Amino acid sequence: MCEKKQENQEEQNLLSDKMENLKKEESQNQQIEDTGQVTLDNNEARCHIHLLTIIGEVEGHESAANQSKTTKYEHVLPKLAMIEDDENIDGLLVLLNTVGGDVEAGLAIAEMIASLSKPTVSLVLGGGHSIGVPLAVSADYTFIVPSATMVVHPVRSNGMFIGVVQSYRNMEKTQDRITGFVSEHSHITQKRLEELMLDTSQLVKDVGTMLDGEEAVREGLIDEVGGISQALKKLYALIEENMEK
Repeated sequence: MCEKKQENQEEQNLLSDKMENLKKEESQNQQIEDTGQVTLDNNEARCHIHLLTIIGEVEGHESAANQSKTTKYEHVLPKLAMIEDDENIDGLLVLLNTVGGDVEAGLAIAEMIASLSKPTVSLVLGGGHSIGVPLAVSADYTFIVPSATMVVHPVRSNGMFIGVVQSYRNMEKTQDRITGFVSEHSHITQKRLEELMLDTSQLVKDVGTMLDGEEAVREGLIDEVGGISQALKKLYALIEENMEK
């Protein structure tokens, strides 16, 4: 009789575990669908890693067209604050495939990532263009797949532009903020970055430079060519170093 009760209890425990795992999977799938974010916690290192995706256009104060894939900074900033405040999160992995977007919004996200006390790793997939460059380099360590590209170009202005000296000075200041941030968080100098921005020989009807994965590493923008396994392995190592401090 006691053995039968024990068997029934074990069956109930197994069923309960299955239901719990199913609910967790459904919750994760819903989180990915809603925000492109999820927590990775089934690894051998027993680390809790938050996965953040920055895709499409980085939206600013105005909404992009309904058909556009976007990253909304008003969603990302509070999430980054929650990651910093959550003692259960050990590190952050950022996946990027972005055409760029709003400068102020992009810099705000980049500054938040750079100021996190927890280890961070970024991986550029597809593209890390325009304001995607400071977003990519904001992590503690950066990767790019060989087929990905990064485009660096001067700051552009959308809409009406008043052609006066003050307007040009403001654009120069904005560009200096971007180049200063990138050079501070990577291995490229501000001078070399400006040279790439002003190159007239590469882009059709535009000024700037397109770098593939290996070129981005050679120029010092990105630390290493690699994929998701290399990025996660590096993040585990950074987390372990952080825990030993």
